[in-house]
Amino acid sequence: MSDLIAPHGGRLIDLLAVTDAERLALKREAVHLPAWDLTPRQLCDLELIMNGAFSPLTGFMTRADHERVCREMRLASGVLWPIPITLDVSREFAERLGGATRIALRDAEGVTLAVLDLEDRFEPDREREAREVFGTTDRLHAGVNYLLGKAHPVYLGGRVHALAAPHHYDFRHLRKTPRELRETFAKLGWRRVVAFQTRNPMHRAHLELTYRAAQIAEANLLIHPSVGMTKPGDIDHYTRVRCYEKLIAHYPEQTTMLSLLPLAMRMGGPREALWHAIIRKNFGCTHFIVGRDHAGPGKGADGKPFYGPYDAQDLVSRHQDELGIVMVPFQEMVYVQERAQYVPANEVAAGETVLNLSGTELRRRLHEGLDIPEWFTYPEVIEELRRTHPPRHKQGFTVFFTGLSGAGKSTLANALLVRLLELGTRPVTLLDGDVVRKHLSSELGFSKEHRNLNVQRIGYVASEITKNGGVAICAPIAPYAQARRAVREMIEAHGMFVEIYVSTPIAVCETRDRKGLYALARAGKIKEFTGISDPYEVPDDAEMSIDTSDVTPDEAVQRIILKLEALGLIRPRE
Repeated sequence: MSDLIAPHGGRLIDLLAVTDAERLALKREAVHLPAWDLTPRQLCDLELIMNGAFSPLTGFMTRADHERVCREMRLASGVLWPIPITLDVSREFAERLGGATRIALRDAEGVTLAVLDLEDRFEPDREREAREVFGTTDRLHAGVNYLLGKAHPVYLGGRVHALAAPHHYDFRHLRKTPRELRETFAKLGWRRVVAFQTRNPMHRAHLELTYRAAQIAEANLLIHPSVGMTKPGDIDHYTRVRCYEKLIAHYPEQTTMLSLLPLAMRMGGPREALWHAIIRKNFGCTHFIVGRDHAGPGKGADGKPFYGPYDAQDLVSRHQDELGIVMVPFQEMVYVQERAQYVPANEVAAGETVLNLSGTELRRRLHEGLDIPEWFTYPEVIEELRRTHPPRHKQGFTVFFTGLSGAGKSTLANALLVRLLELGTRPVTLLDGDVVRKHLSSELGFSKEHRNLNVQRIGYVASEITKNGGVAICAPIAPYAQARRAVREMIEAHGMFVEIYVSTPIAVCETRDRKGLYALARAGKIKEFTGISDPYEVPDDAEMSIDTSDVTPDEAVQRIILKLEALGLIRPRE
């Protein structure tokens, strides 16, 4: 990449600017190439490589770039770049490539978007990558969890040749490439532009912060939210964008613009803030707001935040001259009751009353249908949030039974199904392990890979039911913790996941075995039988544990109903 000018030089790399003849020739070649179907994160990264948002990158990183970025926050050429941009693939796919020198990159629908020159193939030490980039290997860090739990083991590096940008059907008028946004700024005469990064809905405190930042910088304001992958559990971007559009009306006319960024965030704290600044420089911005705990992933297993509240500001400040973009630092904005206005936290006088509503408290009030004060946000923003985040007792959810064969999962699942149907507040669907095996997974065996795939299918169906306001009751054995964790993450993107470990001892399970499966497994006639020749990994984070050897089904289901009431998913005497 030595032929490229670094981001602070101002040059934009636009790989989509190819002639029709070049595109046609590449398209014909791509038909005959090995093809990789991009993951959602890779799709975001590819789009930003091709349109220049990741300038000076022209492709996915080779080993030399990757290792130096992890270690020093610089490309092999010496250009500042803090986050690895890698194309991770399965080991099986990498082995099938043989001597191939190019591969096609496709979206989820099988449309070829680009061709990658295979300049490098390598298997990184991902734990070391986590320590160097994120400063931790704690899986409670969203970026670490993705890297160590979801990313594929082999990285392919090389230059990208663009065919077409990913097609977006949503909010097209708000999706501008770096070139388009630069041209818009020039047309409007915006010579100084301060950008604001966000992955959450914006409220009055954010408006006050961004308005003050624009005043300090004597610049126009770009609200530039990430609408690619963010942190699991974040509010969906459709809801957020509608909230942003409502909020924009409260800024002075012709001072503020909204544009969407298809960025897959890593929640990398200080390094991520530096990355965000480079990206906004490529979009033509001159200033960038860095607030408290920028791109912070929350707290680790020790209960402490992964990064200090102003670590991001310190790192960006040290590099802003090289970046060529001015950081506008801001403290947390708080509402002072006596002044009836928002002020930076460090400007609160002794004796003044500070009112605050945390994100956790906001979610609680939404879930419970409680009032949200107007000093916190605007009524029209609250209305949008309530449309897609109704009170918890009106949301979909999943109850996921797991345990050994014969533990009583199906019995409890069927009994719970009847109780919830009696309530009649939501549609309820039972996804029993044996029934799913018959209708969705009849071709699967009982290897670990096939068991995980079966559980993944159950999780996908349950997530769709949950997303659409229904109740899914699942009752597979689901012996592996990682597969259960993946299902939990899939469902919690749309509603609550209630895991119930049916902890009935194996000796009791064997006495209930009418088919004689345990006896056959102990005789070695059934291979990979859970609890005998294959392990069952006991859940350590289940919401409930029930041993059916000492309670009746009616008693167990009553305990479950009380738990669902306590979680706010159903109302007492509903």
